[in-house]
Amino acid sequence: MLILRWLAFTLGALVLCALGFVGWVYAASEAHFRSFSAPSAFTHPIPENEASIAHGARLALTRGCYGCHGAALQGEVMWGNVQTPNLPALARTEPPAAFESAIRHGIGHDGRALYSMPSYNFVRMSDQDVAALIAFLRATPVSNEAPPGDLAPWFERTRGDFMIRLEIAKGADGAMPRFLNLGPPLSQQDNPDQRIARGEYLAMTSCNECHGMSLRADYPWPSNAPDLIVMSAYNQDAFTRLMREGVPSSGAELPMMGPVARGRFVHWTDEEIADLYAYLTDMSRRAVEAESPD
Repeated sequence: MLILRWLAFTLGALVLCALGFVGWVYAASEAHFRSFSAPSAFTHPIPENEASIAHGARLALTRGCYGCHGAALQGEVMWGNVQTPNLPALARTEPPAAFESAIRHGIGHDGRALYSMPSYNFVRMSDQDVAALIAFLRATPVSNEAPPGDLAPWFERTRGDFMIRLEIAKGADGAMPRFLNLGPPLSQQDNPDQRIARGEYLAMTSCNECHGMSLRADYPWPSNAPDLIVMSAYNQDAFTRLMREGVPSSGAELPMMGPVARGRFVHWTDEEIADLYAYLTDMSRRAVEAESPD
C-alpha cells in the first residue's frame, strides 16, 4: 500500500510539473506575441480608380500574395498546420489600418503578432503601394471555395504549435515583428541614377523574402538562397532570362527560384527587370569594393 501511495504521489508530482511546464510555455510565448506595440494608424486614402486597382493586382502577383493565400486569395492550408485568411473577405471586414499593420508590421487585427506573415518583405513598401494593394483586394470577388490543402490531424497540429511556442518561450525564435528591424532602410532612393533607386525598391520589397534582409544571404532562419552578389556574374540578357523563366546561366533547374520567377517575376515589365538588374549589379560592385583590401 505504501508503494502504491508513493507511486501515486510521484505520478501526481510529474503531472503537475508537466502541466506547469506546458503552462509556462504557453504563457511565455503568448506574452511574446502580445509584446509588440501597435504602429501608427495608417491613414493613406484607399483609391477606387481602375489604374490603382490594376497596380494593386500587379503588386499581389509580383509580391507573392497568391503563393500563400491561394489562386483566388481565398486562403490556403500551409504545411498542414495553419490556414491563411481569405484576403478579399478580410479587406472588406477590416479597416485599412488593421490590414496595413499586418502587411508591413506583422501585427494582426487583434493586436497579436503574426508568426508566418513575411512582413519583413513589405516593411519598406510605400503608402501608395499598400493602399493600391488594399484597393485591389477590396475589388476582388470573394471566393467561397474551400482553401486547398489538408490540415494535419489535431494531435500533429497541436504538437507543431507547441514546439514553435517552446522555441519562442526559450528566446530561440520569435514572431514576425521581432525581425523587422534587421532589414536595412532604403539607401539609394536619392541616387542620381533612378534605375538604381527604382531597382532598390523592387529588390527590398521582393527579393529579400528569400535572399536575406540585405540580400546578402543574411536571413535569421535556415535558407539555401544565395547571396545576390552573384548577380555580378550575369549579363543583362542572362538576368532577364532568370527573371522570366527561372533559368540560371548554368541552365540548372532551380526548385525555388524557377516557380517563383515563372509565377511572379514574369509579371514585371522589361523596365522593372532592367531597374532591378541595375541595382543588383551596383550593389554587387559596392559590396566587392567594401570587402576588398585597400
